[in-house]
Amino acid sequence: MSELSLLALIGVLSISCQWLAWRLKTPAILPLLVCGLIIGPTLGWLNPDQLFDDLLFPLVSLAVAVILFEGSLTLKFEEIRGHGRMVTNLVSVGMVVTWIAIGVLTHFLMGWEWELSALFGALVVVTGPTVIQPMIRSIRPINKLANILRWEGIIIDPLGALLAVLVYEFIIASQDVAFLHSLQAFAKTIGIGFFFGWVAAKLLGLALGRGWFPHYLQNVATLTIVLGVFALSNAIQHESGLLTVTVMGMAMANTKNLNLDEILEFKETLSVLLISALFIILAARLDYAQFDALGLPAVILLAIILFAVRPLAVWLSAIGTELRFKDKVLLSWIAPRGIVAAAVSALFALKMEQSGWDGAESIVPLVFLVIMTTVVLQSLTAKPLARLLGLIEPPARGFLIFGANQMARAVAKSLQEHDVQVRLADTNWENIRSARMDNLPVYFGNPASEHASNNIDLTGIGRLLVMSPYKQLNPLVSVYYQDWFGSNKVHGLNSGESDFRASHQLSEAYKTTLNLFGESVTYSKLASLHFQGAKMKSTPITDNFSFEDYQQQYGARAVPMFALDEQKKVHIFSTERELKPMPGWLVIAMISPEKEAEEGGRDDE
Repeated sequence: MSELSLLALIGVLSISCQWLAWRLKTPAILPLLVCGLIIGPTLGWLNPDQLFDDLLFPLVSLAVAVILFEGSLTLKFEEIRGHGRMVTNLVSVGMVVTWIAIGVLTHFLMGWEWELSALFGALVVVTGPTVIQPMIRSIRPINKLANILRWEGIIIDPLGALLAVLVYEFIIASQDVAFLHSLQAFAKTIGIGFFFGWVAAKLLGLALGRGWFPHYLQNVATLTIVLGVFALSNAIQHESGLLTVTVMGMAMANTKNLNLDEILEFKETLSVLLISALFIILAARLDYAQFDALGLPAVILLAIILFAVRPLAVWLSAIGTELRFKDKVLLSWIAPRGIVAAAVSALFALKMEQSGWDGAESIVPLVFLVIMTTVVLQSLTAKPLARLLGLIEPPARGFLIFGANQMARAVAKSLQEHDVQVRLADTNWENIRSARMDNLPVYFGNPASEHASNNIDLTGIGRLLVMSPYKQLNPLVSVYYQDWFGSNKVHGLNSGESDFRASHQLSEAYKTTLNLFGESVTYSKLASLHFQGAKMKSTPITDNFSFEDYQQQYGARAVPMFALDEQKKVHIFSTERELKPMPGWLVIAMISPEKEAEEGGRDDE
């Protein structure tokens, strides 16, 4: 097969694996690694060392630099303190305990040198949002545990990467025979990494904040500057580049008034174009003989990591918290390893092999074995365990509302007052700020982005209401959540798009969602009614006041939106089916202000 064909094959397979992971709702890293093993050591189609030759090492280095920078962009130090003691303990005490325990066990079980053992321990402390999020969506643990797992993955991703980089830098520096020289080399690397990373972050943040780059160049400029800083740092001090870009990302993430949403969203493209291809290439370099060479000690080590090390970290981290025994059991079982472990281990192994470290070639297969085992085993068993422990979240009946404008906020508050879970998402910061002032849970950004899939909290939420004026984003968000929630759980306002856009511009999947509150109810109509003083009101339906009486009393002044039955289940008024509330139900509607004194409903505002 020609070089051109192989490169095209890698691209096609990358997209195919991402699509398969999306359809199966499983971490993408698993099909990517399996695909690499199939076309590499199994079929022999791809030999990365032969295909890329001397370019393999620089390409992997640049790819890992981008992964570490993008991952560290998500770490905001205020979030570590803002998500409870358990999360804080897991990413500090838990991470250190995991690192030390695995390092010691690896040394004695695998017979590796202390340096390699410590590096392996640092590599496999990381879970990461890309593997945790699909698992949380599949398991649906109770809200408290879902938040702990989600934020542990988000925060420990860059912290674990930083730990692995520091351990690696120390190992490289310790190659010097003289201990004092080793410490000096390590200190120099750390100093240059932190200094260059901080300076680069401030300069790039200044350029982005002052608009020195046109909008269409911001993402590309950021990427190329990161790669340039990585190369420059390595040229000044050997092996300092990875630390530099990691610090650079963390510094930018914690810079006030710096909008990184566009750059974070650009990560989606990088994930498809770069990271996906990287994992196929890394897996294709493996040899099944390397797995065989690990032998029984690797199996024992893996079992101890699963059944002893993780529980130890969880139990120690839970000291002083209110977690119950069964909560800690479930947390102890869910810790799949992910992208950072695979990518960084491959790069470090390449570098250490070049430096002549004995046994460095065994790091990658052992890391990949941990990844595949934890992802597969825990994906298959975590949900039955959660069900056995009684830690499954009840059916998700809450609403994600796309749009945080005044009208959408009024609707959200009326639902929230009846203990219906809601979360508003919007790309407009002023709308989000107003929603927060109303004590409404929010997500700032595009809810159909990869950043949202890794960060948005949808625990207890299983339906989408599209109530935004964004005609370009509405179809994207609707179709995205049809795959997430189900096609019958996405509802949008009929904004009249089908009247002025050609039919081929609106997909059938999207058009089926334009049924919210009735065919004649558009965003413009609701916004106008709300502006004119219409309010959300809840009216009970009784034996003496039927829904027909309700319609007769309010007539055209009422836009019925929801009906709560006796079990507090929310039914939506839509064009899909006719809804007739029964006695004992509650109707929530937007009612125009005329003749308010004669209205029998309860004012929700």
